[in-house]
Amino acid sequence: MGYDWIFDVLKDLKAFAEANDMPELAAKSEEALTVATAEVAVRTDAAAPANRDTAPSV
Repeated sequence: MGYDWIFDVLKDLKAFAEANDMPELAAKSEEALTVATAEVAVRTDAAAPANRDTAPSV
């Protein structure tokens, strides 16, 4: 399924908050986007197979 849906939800929440004069919710939504980005990056990096037998190409 992937993680794209969570970013869509958080972006929609932030847009809603901004359109409805909810600056604290908008800020927390932005913070949640930052956290989600970092956590998804860790998960997807950990899931990628490491090929340690191959030297990096220059």
